[in-house]
Amino acid sequence: MSAYSEVMTKLVAALSRLPGIGKRSAERIVFYLLKTRQEEALELGFLIKQLRENVVFCSVCHNFSDQKICHICSNPGRDQGIICVVEDPKDVAAIEKTGDFPGVYHVLLGALSPLDGIGPDQICIQDLLERVKTKKIREVILATNPNTEGDTTALYLAKVLAPLKTKVTRIARGIPVGSHIEYTDQATLARALSGRQPL
Repeated sequence: MSAYSEVMTKLVAALSRLPGIGKRSAERIVFYLLKTRQEEALELGFLIKQLRENVVFCSVCHNFSDQKICHICSNPGRDQGIICVVEDPKDVAAIEKTGDFPGVYHVLLGALSPLDGIGPDQICIQDLLERVKTKKIREVILATNPNTEGDTTALYLAKVLAPLKTKVTRIARGIPVGSHIEYTDQATLARALSGRQPL
């Protein structure tokens, strides 16, 4: 028999499904929400609802945005001639925290993984090729994860971008092989970006 009401039990179970939140952490969050001011708890619920209803993929780069075009793509202060290609919106956030990248992004929303049935048509490669063909792109930086899927994706992109005569570079190996960009510290990520090499 549960020590909690049905609603509390369901909320603990729902919070436990979040990444990094176990049952004990979920219980602490539920107790916090019950003890805090009602307005604060309701604001959290409202913001989660707003997140699900209003956040979409940017029509240019596929990063998360609450507008049709994200704040990075629409920023006139960004260098539109340099595109940093990443696998996931979390990677954009990691690179932005360095404060060292002046260009714009392209989020693939995945990486090539033939064993999992993920080919070029399952991720946003065609949109990248169109951007490079139609815009004045000087450089494409491949910042896919330094693992088998990320390296396969980078090599494939280098191959399909080669005929377009745009400079293609890969972030330097300051990031440990097998890790993910989102978990890399800011200094290492900044060095990897500044030390990128032609592919």
